[in-house]
Amino acid sequence: MNDYHVALGANLPSGEGSPIETLKAALDLLSRSEMMSVVSVSAFYRTPCFPPGTGPDYVNAAAHLRSTLAPQEVLAALHEIEARFGRERKERWGMRTLDLDLIAAGDAVLPDLETHDRWRTLAPESQKSAAPDNLILPHPRVQDRAFVLVPLRDIAAEWVHPVLNRTVEEMCSALAPEDLAQIVVLET
Repeated sequence: MNDYHVALGANLPSGEGSPIETLKAALDLLSRSEMMSVVSVSAFYRTPCFPPGTGPDYVNAAAHLRSTLAPQEVLAALHEIEARFGRERKERWGMRTLDLDLIAAGDAVLPDLETHDRWRTLAPESQKSAAPDNLILPHPRVQDRAFVLVPLRDIAAEWVHPVLNRTVEEMCSALAPEDLAQIVVLET
C-alpha cells in the first residue's frame, strides 16, 4: 500500500450543497472506494480565497489515503470525483465546487528532482498561467500555502518533504503569522 496526502477545498456550492457538505460527500465517496482507503481526515478550515479577493472564502481540509494505485492513477481517480461534483477546469486558481489536490505520495519525487525544482522555484508571476503537463510531487507549492499546510498538520505533522527535508510542522512554522491567522477551524 502507498501513502498519499490530499488537500481538499471548495468555495462554491455543488449538487451536494454547501462547500462543507461537498467535502463531506467527497470524503464519503473516497471512503467507499475499493481502490483507496481513508486513513485520517483533518478538521475543516475556513480560508481566504486564493488569490486574495477573487471570490468567496474556501473550506479546506486534508486527508491521508492508502492505495495500491500508482500516483498518476490516484490523481485520475481524484479528477473523476471532482467532475462528479461539477468541477470544471476552466481557469487556473479559479473558484470551484471541489478541488482535490494530490500533495504527496510518501517520499516520492515526481517526475524527477530537476523537474520538481524547476516548478517549485517558478517565479510567482508565472505560476498563474503555467501548468505542468505531468504530475509533480510533492506539490510544488505545498511549502508556501497555509491553506494546505494547516490542515495537513492535523494528520501528518511529521511527514518530511523529500526535497526540502522539512516536516509539515516546520513548513507551517516558517509561514508568516498573518497567513496562519487567516486559517480558522470550523465546527462541522
